[in-house]
Amino acid sequence: MASNGNTHGSTSLRQLRHGIYAPTMTFFNKESEDLDIQTIKKHAIRLAEAGLVGLVTMGSNGEAVHLTREEKIAVTKATREALDEAGHSNVAVIAGCSESSVRLAIELTKEQAAAGAEYALVLPPSYYRAQVNESMMFDYYTALAEGSPIPIILYNYPGAVSGLDMDSDFMIKLVEATKGKVCGAKFTDANTGKLTRVAYATEACSVKSQGSGWMAFGGIADFTLQTAASGGSGIIAGGANVLPKLCVKVWNLASEGKYDEAMELQKVLSKGDWVLTKSAIAGTKAAIELEYGYGGFPRRPLQRLTEEQTKQIKAGIAEAMKVEHSL
Repeated sequence: MASNGNTHGSTSLRQLRHGIYAPTMTFFNKESEDLDIQTIKKHAIRLAEAGLVGLVTMGSNGEAVHLTREEKIAVTKATREALDEAGHSNVAVIAGCSESSVRLAIELTKEQAAAGAEYALVLPPSYYRAQVNESMMFDYYTALAEGSPIPIILYNYPGAVSGLDMDSDFMIKLVEATKGKVCGAKFTDANTGKLTRVAYATEACSVKSQGSGWMAFGGIADFTLQTAASGGSGIIAGGANVLPKLCVKVWNLASEGKYDEAMELQKVLSKGDWVLTKSAIAGTKAAIELEYGYGGFPRRPLQRLTEEQTKQIKAGIAEAMKVEHSL
């Protein structure tokens, strides 16, 4: 199985490492809803200092669907700049590059690469759902992989694409057809069996070895340990915006073979992450505001939480935050 390597065409890449990645939030001015670039940079640095090995801009948690093309590029550029300026140049930046057409997706990968992204995370096209089949998705990803200046990471998130769910056979077929240009997948379907099959077939990077360099990412913090046990490469999880050190600790314990300790902390992580998952983007931003003094609100039409809802979040994540602040 081909490795993702350190080069793709003439572009030099940071090697993706096993560990914890966060799909970063996009922060806005509370009144105008304009981008808050300084807070975006501050957040990126905090996550890197907590031990994350990569950041994903313009994912679902980053409200990519609420941003213009220019804003998407600005967020990625600010994130890469912040990491480099703070001495975290080894932290990779992956950019969400989901678009409905092949042409637009290729254009976005080029623009995001110029802004500092080294990999592209891409959902399958789903707007014309009745016309989407495996052949269409295969053609979409192979054409994108050929035209993109940076490698592609599959984003399997059925809830965001009208139920489309790429199976393990399809993913493995894509990897073989694109000769390593499809270099990973994010499993936000919470299907650890699928992740295990794909990780095995691709000789994925894991806690035990770099393997082929192919990356099999869990997509939710509450199966961090399960991802490690399944031979996965790490997680890309919204909960890591709030609980980065706890996520890293669980992963590192698994890397050291300390599974009993890891499981006890995974229980605490899963309990806290469920609160964040249920309250979605507004809840995650509220938790960041409560615990770190910044966060704000999502762009409309997403709604702001009530005071009572915010109190419930604080109570729900209290146990996890106690561990987080102790690390």
